[in-house]
Amino acid sequence: MALITFSSPEYKDKTVYAVAGSFTETVLKIAKTNKIPIQFSCGDGECGTCVVKVTQLGDKAPMGYHLEEKEKTVLLELGKITKSEMEDMIVNDLPSKWRLACQFIPRDEDVFVEY
Repeated sequence: MALITFSSPEYKDKTVYAVAGSFTETVLKIAKTNKIPIQFSCGDGECGTCVVKVTQLGDKAPMGYHLEEKEKTVLLELGKITKSEMEDMIVNDLPSKWRLACQFIPRDEDVFVEY
């Protein structure tokens, strides 16, 4: 089971459990379930309103995460990642520090999510 700590300058930090191996529980869904007010509009990876900064916690090497094409496009348009960073993530199986909460499904590792 992974722990997700949500942090915002406007709210007290909150840590919740995320079920490891769930392929449907996005960070946005987990946040909504736990009444964590991450902003969002479309919920489908199109608008970028739910962009969050993700930091892997613990001693394990961070896991790479597959980014869907629409998430890559939005993160590039928002200037959160560059094409060079994108290529490095793909080639070296590295995670992006910026994700869309509606697209990011956490794996079995603890993460710190800033929104």
